[in-house]
Order: sequence, then C-alpha cells, then structure tokens
Amino acid sequence: MDIAMEFIDSMLPKFRSEMRGILKVIEQLQEEDITWLPNADSNSIANLVAHIRGCVHSRIEQIFYNIPDTRDRDKEFERGLYMSKEEAYQKAKEAFEIILRYLEHLKANPHLLMSQPFLNLPPLTYSQVNNETTVLNLMVAMLREIHYHTGQIVYIAIRKGKLTWE
Repeated sequence: MDIAMEFIDSMLPKFRSEMRGILKVIEQLQEEDITWLPNADSNSIANLVAHIRGCVHSRIEQIFYNIPDTRDRDKEFERGLYMSKEEAYQKAKEAFEIILRYLEHLKANPHLLMSQPFLNLPPLTYSQVNNETTVLNLMVAMLREIHYHTGQIVYIAIRKGKLTWE
C-alpha cells in the first residue's frame, strides 16, 4: 500500500470515531446545554458546532465542491448564539459526513493528496493553512482542529454532568 492510501485509510476511522463520539455527546444533552457557557470567555456547544461546520464549509465545500462562500466566521463566536439540540446534532453530523465523503473521494483519487487547491486563490487570511497548503496538510489540520473543538464540547458536557460512555 502506498503512503497516500495509508494516510487516507488512517483518517477515515479517526473522523468516523470523532463523529460517533460527538453525536453521542449531543444526544445526551438537554436543550439548554447547547447554549450554556462554562464562563464568560468560553464558547458554547452552539458556537463550537457552528465553527466546525464553518471550517468544513470553507476548507472543503468551497474549495473542492465550488459551493459559494457563505461563512460568517464572526457569527460562529457570537455570545448568545442560539442553536437547538436538533440543529447542533444535524450540523455536526453534516460536517462530518462532508469530511468523510471527501476522504472517500480522495481514496478513489489518491494522487490528489499532494495537490495544492488554494494555489491560485487570493491569499488566505482566516486559516491555519496558506495558499501553498497541500490536501494532505489540509486534512491533518482539519483533524487537529476538529479534535480540539470536539474536546471542548466533551468538556462542556462533563461540566454539565451529562456525559456517560457505554
């Protein structure tokens, strides 16, 4: 197996596991837990889910599927951002399904892993990736960022005393 396929095959179960875990967490929460803030400087689950979905939009949908940019990154972090439990669940699920769909596309086209999809775009100013970023680097950055934010969601659920694992 070549390194591209090894990488893609290792990313798929990681993102699937992350999706199962975060959806299980959201399922266990109450409606009011989605907008609860641990403190005034923290994000709510609504903020974090909105941000995860926004990242997937700007880093996958916009670039690889030519979906026009509709992201409002500042709104993702607004205090008081409302999102129902069902909306949070659906947005999180949708974000992970887009990532998994793209990884499956990469599995069928592993040569794309070293491509540079941002190369001919205006300079990136909002992201940890730059215009010379490869798809490989983008997917590593996505895993890191999403894992970080899902960890925050788990922390909030623990603080609310609502988390059990089977």
